[in-house]
Amino acid sequence: MSAIRFEKDADNIVTLVLDNPGQSANTMNADFREALTDVVTRIEQEQDSISGILVTSAKSTFFAGGDLKELVAVEDAAEFYAMVNRIKEGMRRLETLGKPVVAAINGAALGGGWEIALACHHRICLNSPKVSLGLPEVTLGLLPGGGGVVRMVRLLGLEKSLPYLLEGKQLKAEAALKAGWVQELVDTPEQLVERGKAWIKDNPKSSQPWDEKGYRMPGGTPSSPKVFQMLSVAPAMLRQKTKGCFPAPEKILAAAVEGAQVDFDNACLIESRYFTELVTSPVAKNMINTFWFQLNDIKAGGSRPQGIDTYTTQKVGVIGAGMMGAGIAYQAAISGIDVVLKDISMESAEKGKSYSEQLLAKRVSRGRMTEEKKAGILARIQATDNSEAFADCDLIIEAVFEDRGLKARVTAEAEAICGDNTLVASNTSTLPITGLAEAVQNPDRFIGLHFFSPVDKMPLVEIICGKQTSDEALARAFDFVLQIRKTPIVVNDSRGFFTSRVFGTFTNEGIAMLGEGVEPALIEKEALKAGMPVGPLAISDEVSMSLMKHIRKQTEADLAAEGATIPNHPANAVIDAMVEDLDRQGRAAGGGFYDYPSQGKKHLWSGLREQFVRSDLQISKQDVRDRMLFIQAIETVRCLEENVLRSVADANIGSIFGIGFAAWSGGALQFINQYGLTSFVDRAHYLAEQYGERFEPPALLQEMAASGKRFE
Repeated sequence: MSAIRFEKDADNIVTLVLDNPGQSANTMNADFREALTDVVTRIEQEQDSISGILVTSAKSTFFAGGDLKELVAVEDAAEFYAMVNRIKEGMRRLETLGKPVVAAINGAALGGGWEIALACHHRICLNSPKVSLGLPEVTLGLLPGGGGVVRMVRLLGLEKSLPYLLEGKQLKAEAALKAGWVQELVDTPEQLVERGKAWIKDNPKSSQPWDEKGYRMPGGTPSSPKVFQMLSVAPAMLRQKTKGCFPAPEKILAAAVEGAQVDFDNACLIESRYFTELVTSPVAKNMINTFWFQLNDIKAGGSRPQGIDTYTTQKVGVIGAGMMGAGIAYQAAISGIDVVLKDISMESAEKGKSYSEQLLAKRVSRGRMTEEKKAGILARIQATDNSEAFADCDLIIEAVFEDRGLKARVTAEAEAICGDNTLVASNTSTLPITGLAEAVQNPDRFIGLHFFSPVDKMPLVEIICGKQTSDEALARAFDFVLQIRKTPIVVNDSRGFFTSRVFGTFTNEGIAMLGEGVEPALIEKEALKAGMPVGPLAISDEVSMSLMKHIRKQTEADLAAEGATIPNHPANAVIDAMVEDLDRQGRAAGGGFYDYPSQGKKHLWSGLREQFVRSDLQISKQDVRDRMLFIQAIETVRCLEENVLRSVADANIGSIFGIGFAAWSGGALQFINQYGLTSFVDRAHYLAEQYGERFEPPALLQEMAASGKRFE
């Protein structure tokens, strides 16, 4: 069975039905490539008896794009380059035949799917919320390699096309019509075919704008004064965003600009060369592996207990209306869930609710929401100072200060009011769930839901299972996280769990380097160059060093009660000096490692050099970068070794979405994979010799390196 069906009607209109056998979506796999060559050859042979071509899909979507399983396995660059050009040749032969070619887009057309549509002379789209159009390749470390860069530039011009290409932005049907991507919208699938065939009859001779005599690129060529001015600053602006860690945006810009200066066919060759370079790079393979395969596995329930019916949360109670509690309330309400938001006073509770009002007001002001919808969402949030309001909640989330006694008191109070079927969760970021569960009557229905701030923007929720947490409780928590449109990872109980443990190693390593005498600007700069979104000193200011010290003291007290101690990290002395001696606790307290002037940007506190920097210290930039990345990766392996982490996917997604680990690497464990386990172990030994035993590679890592295994 061919991946493209050839159907010809009485009016000599050929319909090419995209229908990959054995797949739920069409992709540019080997079956499609063979079918494309066959149908184009047949159309050329029968062109005298063909009046036009309509491209449709038998799937619920139009076309999904490239076959990522094939792409991630590519090793032979020359072979791949030739294959890509064969696909482009087939599409080019179709669009230059002289016959009208129409794309009837019934669903999502992303990546290669949108490139197929671009190769058609006329695009008609179903006006449905399920339709998404665009070229998201950049989000996987790639560029649109099927003519997408070349055709988008020629369709829209450089200035208008670059934001779509560089950001991977997707458009819904109405927005695509307004932007000039498609020419018509219809309401039913039947109308797609009717309008497509009608257009073919009305336009017996068709060609692309860029193939017509006298064609001028919209907005001008790269040498045009306005475009030249834009392009003169574009590379610097792009580098400021990518920090040199993501090659795809830079290659897209190069392919677009270089391709705009040559003819269409040579522009396609330029695009193919850059595409091949990216596909064979480790960055693209890292990103595809994590952001596609592992992320989809998580969202499909890979970490959810099987055999338990999906649970829909109807009403959630949130204890604590501070920044975190208010954010959780907003996210639940905007997802259609009723919320009870409680604090110690009505004033505090109402202040927490006002946070949602402010976020919703921004949406209204930007035309993304109506006042009516805003009012409906706010009506779902009940602000209160009375715990009795929790009576009919099926989920309670405690989001109070990181104090064991306080958390125990408020959760016990809420559980006593709720029904026997209520799931109780703590938003703690560090305190073990098993210990917190001692405060409730039903520890099997107690779980950790670790949100990240700000809740409305951060995509991850870390679900923590205590020793007595039941599979049913985990399943319900997992379903709730998906219900509020977040990504769940599941970990077992441990002090700091996974994300906080690893995050702590990053901030502590940066602070420790400062304590050794390393220039603070060098630490912050190299963190960004390594791919971290913010430097360890800056993020420590946001967290506040007083809180970091409080958590450390709580940990020391807990371990002392258990007869254990924790090693004294070299960062502790710096934190204590900043908090106690220098009274610089962080941003909220007026200043920490940085100064925060009322006018102008924040900047590193000048006193850091006097207090900590040693002019005689010699440490390479590479060592600075590696210390920050390696310490996080090593701690991630320890979490896997100790069974805190349940899967490699949870480790990679959690490290990127939760703590901002270098996204180009594909996550903390994928970073080790691409570095090479043996090479990583050798480098870790070097770092341990130079900077401390905390860099010693765990036994699991050494065993895997010795046996030639990878983290899969």
